[in-house]
Amino acid sequence: MWPAPITLTGIHASLAPLSQEHAEDLKEATADGDLHKLWYTMVPPADGIEAEIDRRLGLSDMSAFAIVDANGRAVGMTTYMNTDSANRRVEIGSTWMRKAAQGTPINTECKLMLLRHAFETLDCIAVEFRTHFMNRQSRAAIERLGAKFDGVLRNHMIMANGTLRDTAVYSICAHEWPAVQAGLNLKLSRFS
Repeated sequence: MWPAPITLTGIHASLAPLSQEHAEDLKEATADGDLHKLWYTMVPPADGIEAEIDRRLGLSDMSAFAIVDANGRAVGMTTYMNTDSANRRVEIGSTWMRKAAQGTPINTECKLMLLRHAFETLDCIAVEFRTHFMNRQSRAAIERLGAKFDGVLRNHMIMANGTLRDTAVYSICAHEWPAVQAGLNLKLSRFS
């Protein structure tokens, strides 16, 4: 499996290989803000958490993480997905966090850890991000990371409610990583 499971540790959060041990915390997390009710996301309801963990762990092109806060509680999930070892590319995606964790340094630090590992350990040439075109909050967060807009995959997916998803695609290339890293470190320093 590429990339191999790993734990990444920061000051505000850590990323641990996802397991069923995180299920109870994640059930509570998905209920915070009723994230599963947002029509343009794919966040599972509390009764679907175990199945979502199993699904993520069963995919060969995905390395799944629990987002764990400084108190040791799982507050969300994220992944390296659509991994391509031959071309040294990963997508960071399928990310969600409980409402109470949004707007905190947790997401910025997690993205910094994932990007650092991708570029500095995995030697990726590019890291991609994708989100629903209508998910303005997610698109703004991706743009704040320093990712560049690549385009839109029209009618890319059929959502659970039957609507067609146009997918906004962003990326960060290896030569952009030093500037992106500096920007993320500055953002995190504001929380100190």
